Amino acid sequence: MKLKLGLAATAAFILIASSASAADLVFSSWGGTTQDAQKAAWADKFTQKTGIKVLQDGPTDYGKLKAMVEASSVTWDVVDVEGDYAAQAGDKGLLEKLDFSVIDKSRLDPRFVTDYSVGSFYYSFVIGCNKDAVAACPKTWADLFDTKKFPGKRTFYKWSAPGVVEAALLADGVSAEKLYPLDLDRAFKKLDTIKSDIIWWSGGAQSQQLLASAEAPFGSLWNGRMTALAQSGVSVETSWQQNITAADSLVVPKGTKNVKTAMEFIALATSAQSQADMAIATGYAPTNLDSAKLMDAATAKTLPDQQTASQVNADMSYWAKNRDAIGERWYAWQAK
Repeated sequence: MKLKLGLAATAAFILIASSASAADLVFSSWGGTTQDAQKAAWADKFTQKTGIKVLQDGPTDYGKLKAMVEASSVTWDVVDVEGDYAAQAGDKGLLEKLDFSVIDKSRLDPRFVTDYSVGSFYYSFVIGCNKDAVAACPKTWADLFDTKKFPGKRTFYKWSAPGVVEAALLADGVSAEKLYPLDLDRAFKKLDTIKSDIIWWSGGAQSQQLLASAEAPFGSLWNGRMTALAQSGVSVETSWQQNITAADSLVVPKGTKNVKTAMEFIALATSAQSQADMAIATGYAPTNLDSAKLMDAATAKTLPDQQTASQVNADMSYWAKNRDAIGERWYAWQAK
């Protein structure tokens, strides 16, 4: 889901696509600090290596991508999308097959590789808490759903049911091994118990603001946003218990005129050094299995790929098949 479809793009990432020359590559992502890091770790280095400009656009909009392809007027060459959307869009014929003679997938995490996509970065939904605002921080999903033990507002991601539905079921006692297929009736019943206490966040920056201001002193956040808060000086605590993982993916829209260049860009973006640089900048894990040895040990230990003791991997294949139907129920429930 992550339906940032209707959200206005920030000025920093708006471009007039028609102004791009045929020799330029256009990269679309989600904006903010994540896209800043992608630009520095991937785009700028690609330009230095090839001389090809990489123009930034965004935020990623699935409706816009589909419309571009159907109109045979594609202006995005490489797009950062969610893993479940990548699987679905590939099946629907909206994406180019990746050229693995150019992109070396041999050292990429196989969980995040399909014919049409490779992992962009790997993240976790974690329980974040402003330590200065509360007497005690929730450690588990059950804690986060316990309004008696932990009174007050809590925050969750508005635009994405993946991660939230799993958290509700884990909080209700479902074991990680028995999550799928998701028991939606049970999940929404559990969500009903905290619905009036939820403040929804629509983007990573908002989640940080809610936590830092203590408007919602705890909640479910992307791990990289907790890393950034800690680095900014906010007194925060991150619980990795049953952290729920997923990955963004890099895809090439069907019909782009820059297929060859797009493949070369993805090859660089998923190389060991580029993935390491991205991980260091964001706190998200690399999808290249050789990246960890290119980082200092202290940094590597803070990333999601090292938090595996109770880790739960969201099933992106399941979500790819069911995202539309669950999405309808998700937004209908929020609107009640």
